[in-house]
Amino acid sequence: MSFGSYPTTRPRRNRQDGFTRRLVAEHRLSTDDLIWPIFFTEGTAQETEVASMPGVRRVSLDRLEAHVAPAAKLGIPALALFPVTPVDQRDAEGTQSGNPDNLMCRAARLLKSAFPDIGLIGDVALDPYTDHGHDGLLRGDVIVNDESVAVLVRQSLNQAEAGIDILAPSDMMDGRIGAIRQALDAHGHADVRLMSYAAKYASAFYGPFRDALGSGGFLKGDKKTYQMDPANSDEALREVALDLAEGADMVMVKPGMPYLDIIRRVRERFAVPTFAYQVSGEYAMIMAAANNGWIDRDRAMMESLLAFKRAGCDGILTYFALDAARQLQAR
Repeated sequence: MSFGSYPTTRPRRNRQDGFTRRLVAEHRLSTDDLIWPIFFTEGTAQETEVASMPGVRRVSLDRLEAHVAPAAKLGIPALALFPVTPVDQRDAEGTQSGNPDNLMCRAARLLKSAFPDIGLIGDVALDPYTDHGHDGLLRGDVIVNDESVAVLVRQSLNQAEAGIDILAPSDMMDGRIGAIRQALDAHGHADVRLMSYAAKYASAFYGPFRDALGSGGFLKGDKKTYQMDPANSDEALREVALDLAEGADMVMVKPGMPYLDIIRRVRERFAVPTFAYQVSGEYAMIMAAANNGWIDRDRAMMESLLAFKRAGCDGILTYFALDAARQLQAR
């Protein structure tokens, strides 16, 4: 590939006005790219802001429909659901995850009835339900894999029965995608999709999310034996390949911006629907800098989301979904 040289070739010509920049833009962000993660709690008339995530709220189920209505009006295609399980419903085995009347299932039924056209993405992991804060079962000091997978399968079937459209296993246990897919198919849920957290890293950027779920204080130790080492890139491709072979319909990289290189490699290697989670720490950093007057919040928000599209994402889980959708519609 060869190009001319200055002064015959002047790249700035294509930047000199708005209509030209629009015509030659290589990537575009739209409302269709946005997935909004939401948090909900037990109780009534509850609505509290997450201190470490300004603008993000936990709401009780009686306020959930009103909370989600703006997303429906804006045309946001899907929600990612995260329940804040009460302390007295947590135990070592995460048994509440299989309760058909748990908070997640009640929220799913409510939302599916109120907003039938919005996709519901259910988190599949045990950390919202365990009293030790891990995504799997703890035996001594070890997170056991196969026993954990058996509980994750029951959790997945429970959510599918409640109306969840897309199950998103975020636990990083080996073999869980294949086990969940087999169980779904055997129980009449062949159309329920699997969005695998295929490359989920043991990251420092999850802290505010754990505050939102109320699980940060429960965690014993760390998650480095099942979440990926931030130093590794080739391993992510192997994880994605395994999950696709086991029946994943879509894959996710988490966190987002610190791992744009992983997103690009996954997209180029596999050419499958690829998603990223702009996690709580990423959101909190932008909000903190903006609230201190150090950066322009709206410009930083939109630039960060466009970076995911440039890297190859089909969609982005982001706490900025509502504000970004409003900006996109105002253009």
